[in-house]
Amino acid sequence: MEAAQRILDKFSTPDNVVSHEFKCGKVSGVLIVQPDLSDAATARAVVFALENTAKNLGTLEEFSRYALLEYDITISDDVDDCVNKLLNGDMLLCIEDENRYAVINARKYTTRGITEPPTETVMRGPREGFIEDLKTNLSLLERRLKTPDLAIERMEIGRKSKTAIALCYLSSVADEKVIKNVKKRLEKIDIDGIVDSHYLVPYIEEKPLSLFNQTGLSEKPDIVTAKLLEGRVAIFVDGSPMVITVPFVVVEEFQSGEDYYQRSTYGTFVRLLRYLGLILALLLPGLYVALQNFHYTLIPVRFMVTLMTAIKGIPLSPLAETVFVLLLFEIIREASVRMPRAVGMAMSIVGALVLGETAVSAGLISSPAVMVIALSSIALFTVPSMIGAMSVLRILYTLIGGLCGLFGLILAVLFTLHYICSLNAYDAPYLAPFTPLVYSDFKDAIERSPFPTMKQRPRSIPNNNPTRQA
Repeated sequence: MEAAQRILDKFSTPDNVVSHEFKCGKVSGVLIVQPDLSDAATARAVVFALENTAKNLGTLEEFSRYALLEYDITISDDVDDCVNKLLNGDMLLCIEDENRYAVINARKYTTRGITEPPTETVMRGPREGFIEDLKTNLSLLERRLKTPDLAIERMEIGRKSKTAIALCYLSSVADEKVIKNVKKRLEKIDIDGIVDSHYLVPYIEEKPLSLFNQTGLSEKPDIVTAKLLEGRVAIFVDGSPMVITVPFVVVEEFQSGEDYYQRSTYGTFVRLLRYLGLILALLLPGLYVALQNFHYTLIPVRFMVTLMTAIKGIPLSPLAETVFVLLLFEIIREASVRMPRAVGMAMSIVGALVLGETAVSAGLISSPAVMVIALSSIALFTVPSMIGAMSVLRILYTLIGGLCGLFGLILAVLFTLHYICSLNAYDAPYLAPFTPLVYSDFKDAIERSPFPTMKQRPRSIPNNNPTRQA
């Protein structure tokens, strides 16, 4: 049959699809199925219905209207579009003397169950997490936002992968300019395939070569829902549990979903700890080296005596020693991440204890250096989404502190702040509400105010409706 052959000719290996030939009265037809993606039970039921209940039918419209009424069917004459639908799990019905195809929805994938995401575990609050199925992920969002204002725009990206993308936002809240900008950037993407949502991040960010995150990433429906309610836009990618949200500001790095499921006073305390952890993680190694090399007079006398006793006989300079311990901790952390889960935790603990204790006992490094780097490394995990940027920055700050002293370190921090202030994507200043100052947004920046006091949406994020509660 010519119509069926046009479909089969599109495949390098036609054996990847299965053709079921059938006879329906005086009409012959072919049902083309991708067995790995389509539901076998649906395929058998369709063939049975065609062979036994459609004796007097002759057109695709009649087949879809009478014999296959319970199935979701569309009719198309676009061969490329039908091939794409076939590769997504749909079945194609062809009959003789017709150059069109009936596309029957029979998609069925084996998907992972909805579980708590490993990257955003909570003691309180919802434990559902997104999975790799776009339809399931959108249903989790629609269950939480039961409003006709929820807009879902679908598109496909990838010449080979044809990956389904869903752009979600609240039409009455999200800024129209932001929506158009995001859609424009997505439509410009011309790539062979999209494997994960992270593939889209460089195309959406204002400065893709920057060290800092400029898009939000989350695996939890409650967090994405809260961000949509503030006026952001979410991008879902089929095959990925990570959802991208824009615009993005740096205070989001210090916010956790669990902050909003516990007492506001404790939420504020924990958030302050995260800011303190960031400062310790970035500056502590650099300050330690700078004080030893250039500003030892600033060290208290008692601590100076203890320090001199500890570093006596160490062959390495303070800078070389600190950088060595930093790299050692980074290697242990990376190895523990790459190792199997059952081995990784034990390896990281044993590696840190054995290597650290052995190196100190051998006189290669000093115990104060190990303590400083260990404290800095632990503080690094208070803001896990910033580990990559902070790991690079603290090594740079350590080198600058060891070579240029305290003044060089201060200049490096000021330069970093100046650079962060220059980031502005989708009309949302990256360092807001600190600069520019937006006093109303401080209720959810450093502190976590009670919900009754947060009557306005964040002014740092462009939106059409500033009021969120009466």
